Amino acid sequence: MKLLRSVLYAQAAVWGSCGLAIATFPRYLIHHVFRQPPYPDYAYVRVAGVLSLGLALLMVLVAQRLEDVWWWSWAFLITTAGVMTVTGLHLLFGNGAGSSNWLWAIFAAVNAVFTIVLLVGIGRAAQEKPFA
Repeated sequence: MKLLRSVLYAQAAVWGSCGLAIATFPRYLIHHVFRQPPYPDYAYVRVAGVLSLGLALLMVLVAQRLEDVWWWSWAFLITTAGVMTVTGLHLLFGNGAGSSNWLWAIFAAVNAVFTIVLLVGIGRAAQEKPFA
């Protein structure tokens, strides 16, 4: 349980801080820092930031009650693997002209690490406290 709890807290810190930043300063971060083309509207980017912050709060809640609800971590694993897949495919096939690749590379790599470590943590938690 210790590994899974640590991963959930670390992931909550990363997703929460990134979500807060992107919800607060989307235009500056997307266009100036990450060198992506300007978007006509940043409302959906702000929404994604708010959702990331909310998911981070849920990660903390699950981590605090992990002995009872460790299997809820599958939701975070599926979400993280999905984000890794989308950002990785965008990096490989979808990045348009004039866009920087490093945002997508970092995004995919960080989520790949969280996916692997969450999977290991869930596996260990299942051995420590099986469903039966």
